[in-house]
Amino acid sequence: MQGFDALAVRFIAGFGPIVRDAAASRKLYADDLAIPFKEEAGGYLHTEALKGAKSFALWPLSQAAQSCFGRDDWPDDTPVPQAWLEFEVDDVEEATLRLEGRGHRVLVRNRTEPWGQVVSRFLSPEGLLTALTFTPALRADTSELKS
Repeated sequence: MQGFDALAVRFIAGFGPIVRDAAASRKLYADDLAIPFKEEAGGYLHTEALKGAKSFALWPLSQAAQSCFGRDDWPDDTPVPQAWLEFEVDDVEEATLRLEGRGHRVLVRNRTEPWGQVVSRFLSPEGLLTALTFTPALRADTSELKS
């Protein structure tokens, strides 16, 4: 799908939500997920300490709805997500319990997908469909796989 003047994208240089409620976002990402941020002027938080994304995908809303609710349409009583973001963790069940205990509404809890990924999904304060995952296929060739 490359055109005449196509650019060659090599990797995802960065990804993050556009924050509307700084306090709620700081609580989720810095406090609840313990991501080590540096703070710049104006409350801009960033980190270069996390490894990059293993996947970038255009996920149709109907498939996201199927993943979260078992149906092709997104429910009217739940904000429609603006993007998706997955955080790989060592223990999805434990991480899910911690987030739930801190008041986050879990949409999908500790489900094992057909490809072996364990996933819990929730909506972030910015409307990102966010997941805690354990994905064996992404760990198979790294030192991150626990023995």
